[in-house]
Amino acid sequence: MNIGDHTRVQPGFKFGQRDVIVIGKHCQVNEDVYIQSAIIGDYVMIAQHVAILAVTHNFDRIDVPIILQGSTKVKPVIINDDVWIGRNVVIMPGITIGKGVIVGAGAVVTKDIPDYAIVGGVPAKLLRYRNVEKYIPQYV
Repeated sequence: MNIGDHTRVQPGFKFGQRDVIVIGKHCQVNEDVYIQSAIIGDYVMIAQHVAILAVTHNFDRIDVPIILQGSTKVKPVIINDDVWIGRNVVIMPGITIGKGVIVGAGAVVTKDIPDYAIVGGVPAKLLRYRNVEKYIPQYV
């Protein structure tokens, strides 16, 4: 595990030894965050009770119980610089979160998120962009 300068990690942080965990400089990781494997940029805020996953269960076969099918390959999450991840967010394996993204509280991120997007919901959907030039109305 590699944690950058001036990064604060609050009590209850848990990590899975699945591949790699890198957290950049000037980040804030709040209470009870779980990270299986991720590469996290600089100036990232992660709120309480966030889960960043890198593996899940195989489930394709119906003739074998899911618990006996093993796990998928490790796919670390990539979180770019200047990202704010709200409380109780779940980020699925292999996701890339772009620069300047805001992920609303309680979202489940199942797809990559482009730079400066604001997303929310289950599954997370684009609400709008932070910069006015790329604004997308919420009700189209």
